[in-house]
Amino acid sequence: MRIKKAIIPAAGLGTRVLPASKALPKEMLPIVDKPAIQYIVEEAVRAGITDILIITNRGKGVIEDHFDHSIELEAMIEKRGNTELLKTLRDVADLANIYYIRQKVTRGLGDAVLRAREFVGSEPFAVLYGDDVIIGEPPAIGELCEAYEKYGKSVVGIKEVSDEFIVKYSSLKVESLDGKNYSVSDMIEKPSLDTKFSNFAILGRCVLDNEIFDILEKTPVGVGGELQLTDAMRTLALKYGMIGVDFSGVRYDMGNKFGILKANIEAGLAHPEIGKQLKDYIRELAKTL
Repeated sequence: MRIKKAIIPAAGLGTRVLPASKALPKEMLPIVDKPAIQYIVEEAVRAGITDILIITNRGKGVIEDHFDHSIELEAMIEKRGNTELLKTLRDVADLANIYYIRQKVTRGLGDAVLRAREFVGSEPFAVLYGDDVIIGEPPAIGELCEAYEKYGKSVVGIKEVSDEFIVKYSSLKVESLDGKNYSVSDMIEKPSLDTKFSNFAILGRCVLDNEIFDILEKTPVGVGGELQLTDAMRTLALKYGMIGVDFSGVRYDMGNKFGILKANIEAGLAHPEIGKQLKDYIRELAKTL
């Protein structure tokens, strides 16, 4: 079955990047000239997803404004004759069918996903974490959708990380299948080094069977007093098995100050307008360090 629906949980408070996120949602922090969440929406669209639910909370109405038309701004740019910029702005507003719902109390990723039940209906669906921008081709979520169609099981996007990070993420019990695809039979959220299965962690993307909603409703509160999506996915993995895809793109943690800097530098170097200028600047700067 083709995946046509996706949810983007974007209700986090952004405490790791304060004070920047005090008044501006971290999902709207720019990577060069586009907010982080636009990269995520564009990734979903390139994978053939047509309907996207963004889960927000209080103070994040600016996300809705970004994906809407700005009639006055568009009229001004049209009057100035900047047709290229006008097309860029209009394309943002027409990327996909985008809907919104609020997570009124921040109770974890599992709770956010559970709020999407009516939107999803009886279909499998994609989840693109609002903290994680993945830049590259093919689109990471598209690779996961292909694996779902091939194996008929829920899929998670995975990467090997260092011991420093595995204790902050999740650890998966994996067995190689073919190329970038792995069989996942168990997982643990925020393990100690003594309890980790491997250094493969879920990083920002998954495609889930609809059954995850029934499982989430029965899943007890986990690490941090929150409803953990990983705990529910573990139930799926133990019952049916899951697939892990070591996706091709580069992932940037936009809930982390260094991740934001990396994203801007690397995207800036690849940017057609400023790439050469930035590269020359970095070369000159490096001479002074």
